[in-house]
Amino acid sequence: MLVDSHCHLDFPDFADDLDGVVGRAGQAGVGLLLTIGTHLSRHEQVLRVAERFPNVYCSVGIHPHEAGSEPAATVERLLELAAHPKVVAFGETGLDYFYDKSPRDRQRASFRIHLQAARRAGLPVIVHTRDADDDTAAILAEEMGQGAFTGLIHCFSSGPQFAEKAIELGLYISASGIMTFKTAEALRATLRAVPLDRLLVETDAPYLAPVPFRGKRNEPAYVAHTAARLAEIKEVPFADLERASTANFLRLFSKVPPPCG
Repeated sequence: MLVDSHCHLDFPDFADDLDGVVGRAGQAGVGLLLTIGTHLSRHEQVLRVAERFPNVYCSVGIHPHEAGSEPAATVERLLELAAHPKVVAFGETGLDYFYDKSPRDRQRASFRIHLQAARRAGLPVIVHTRDADDDTAAILAEEMGQGAFTGLIHCFSSGPQFAEKAIELGLYISASGIMTFKTAEALRATLRAVPLDRLLVETDAPYLAPVPFRGKRNEPAYVAHTAARLAEIKEVPFADLERASTANFLRLFSKVPPPCG
């Protein structure tokens, strides 16, 4: 069984095809899906999707793009929403200095709130970082110094130094369809060096469809293609990559009950 550790099933792209999307994922061997919160103001929509399907879980959080427009989160509010049995993580949160859609100080403040909630709840945090690796690493290290928490760098697209820092802090790394792109040789080299027991796979659907679907709407079934390419670069059988990435997901997202069978 594979897991799509990061998708956005509440997005309008899937509104008319949600049953089909989840069904095709199952047919492709994808047994669990984690749909990700990006706005606190839309959390109920995300939660409704997770409640609709027994194999779909969700997170709660504010994407860095929305840190300037969403009402500021509090630790207490995040903890309250995370009490629901279908909410298994915080985020996605983090820093995005590439698009700078929100003021950087608001992004940093929101990021710290999510990390503090993760520490308090004992749930993982899903980290988005783009063109902000130094600040992301510094905040992660500072907050880790206040007490341990778990989490992962989602849609990893950084270099070996940041990968090493994330692993040193005890975080996991998630590979997306980006690593299948022809131009992503440097990323593949970085992922090749990441220990197998720290790797997850994801789609970030509806974005970043892997080869051979690049340019089309992504969906959770396609995580099988990313996993197959990752197995190639790790030089391990696909079954070993499948088994390891799923075990890593269940270890990190420990609130998710292991599937029967």
